[in-house]
Amino acid sequence: MLASKALLQPSSIITRKIFNNSIGAFRSVSKLSNEQVTVALDKLNGWSKEESGLAITKTYEFTDFISAFGFMSKVALAAEKADHHPEWFNVYNRVEVRLTTHDANGLSSKDIALAEVMDNYASS
Repeated sequence: MLASKALLQPSSIITRKIFNNSIGAFRSVSKLSNEQVTVALDKLNGWSKEESGLAITKTYEFTDFISAFGFMSKVALAAEKADHHPEWFNVYNRVEVRLTTHDANGLSSKDIALAEVMDNYASS
């Protein structure tokens, strides 16, 4: 594996719980309540809930394409480990992200955890 184990270890307790080595135990996830989503969004930087309430979105801007692609590569490794994959779109230095949990028919703790991971990688 190219990425070090430390690189893939997010900081918050909920994120570590979701993205740790026992991720198989978290295959079945529940949809978050509106209140849980509101509390989570208050802790995230720049994420917005879609009008439908089924997803959260954010656009990241980097200095260049290499930085944007590097960010996507790091996120891809974490997402694959968690078996939770973002919907995203990249043009040059911009990465547009949409997170939802299809199995939960809306937002779950996996989306919040992946948003935290993405924010950590974008700021490093």
